[in-house]
Amino acid sequence: MPSAEHTVTIARPIDEVYAFVADGTNNPRWRSGVIEISRTSEQDGLGATYRQVLTGPGGRRIDGDYRVTAYDPPRRLGFEVTAGPARPKGTFELSEPQPGRTTVRFRLELQPTGLMRLASPMIGRTMRSEVASLARMKSVLES
Repeated sequence: MPSAEHTVTIARPIDEVYAFVADGTNNPRWRSGVIEISRTSEQDGLGATYRQVLTGPGGRRIDGDYRVTAYDPPRRLGFEVTAGPARPKGTFELSEPQPGRTTVRFRLELQPTGLMRLASPMIGRTMRSEVASLARMKSVLES
């Protein structure tokens, strides 16, 4: 089962970092593979849905729509991808080790089925790259 995890500490208060992560329309600011994104549900938080277009293999556009599956401000946000060739589940876990500093742990997991199992090594690389983009989030939020 491909999975990937990355952790960073950001010099911003936990409420600000959680609000940034929970608003999916911020994704292009820190995830380089996001071409387009828009919220498709009226509600924020639990159950919110997003239409997302990503850069796929060979630069082609692929769907990566997702739904928020866990919403526990300011500590945890979960989601599952609902469109596209790979449909991982992800979580952001936040803690505030000291005032004004937030540690963010981003984890992705995928349970491949059928022929998708053959692509597990490539999917794993993509997932590792995706969670590593937390470093870019840190730069955006600290600038």
